[in-house]
Amino acid sequence: MTTLRELQATIEALFPERGAESWDAIGTVTGDPDATVTKMLLAVDPVASTVDEALEWGADLLFTHHPLLLRGVTSVAEDTYKGRLIARLIRGGCALHAAHTNADVVESGPTGVIFDRLGIPAGPQARTPIKPLPDDPARGIGLVGELPEAITLGEFATLVAQIFPPTSQGVRVAGDSNQIVKKVACCSGSGDSLLSHPAVTGADVYLTSDLRHHPASEAREQALLNDGKPALVDIAHSVGESLWLEGAATQLRAAHPDVEVRVSTHSTDPWDAVIPSFLPDEA
Repeated sequence: MTTLRELQATIEALFPERGAESWDAIGTVTGDPDATVTKMLLAVDPVASTVDEALEWGADLLFTHHPLLLRGVTSVAEDTYKGRLIARLIRGGCALHAAHTNADVVESGPTGVIFDRLGIPAGPQARTPIKPLPDDPARGIGLVGELPEAITLGEFATLVAQIFPPTSQGVRVAGDSNQIVKKVACCSGSGDSLLSHPAVTGADVYLTSDLRHHPASEAREQALLNDGKPALVDIAHSVGESLWLEGAATQLRAAHPDVEVRVSTHSTDPWDAVIPSFLPDEA
């Protein structure tokens, strides 16, 4: 029988804690290390729907990408949603563990999986991190690589839309749809802090999520001085990191064949709908 402690060791081997950003809050939030784990659910976010799914299925461990307690709390009273989720997990005998930026930096992390789906060749010579780890420069936050063949921005955006699950946001694009895309920079999560990074400004397109108005506007204005590069392609944060889950599940199944590992079927994107804008003559 596999214990939570043994799964913690496997997760550490796959996604070492030393790779996490200093501000991150990874690891086990709740759970007895010596408790037996027979069912494990993977999800992007620890929210009510994924906790419901874990408890209804009888999972002993909910393994998420995003931490529940990333920002400090002073109470876990059950009139707060975080307190209620923690209490429900404890009562249900389900541990909670997160691998966040420590998963982002490995080759098989969320950005690496996106590059796999885009057909970008693997290997340290073909993919370089945007923000390398100080002690392991072959790994880091984000990746830069080249598509097998140059395509237009419109074709690239269509490809992106095809590889990700649908969301109300869809795929947002900034740039000339006919401009040529070959070199791709990507950060699967919130990536506007990297917009001015030389590895990003040197790419033809930057694929990321959660782009805010002012950083995106400034990046596009600067791109006008560089033949329109990089174009921006923005996806919903939740789907940007959802593709990683199945690969992580495969690795965990191989290491612990006695544990039933399942990937959540729930979308954790917070947006439910988009109402298109209409010009006055279209109303």
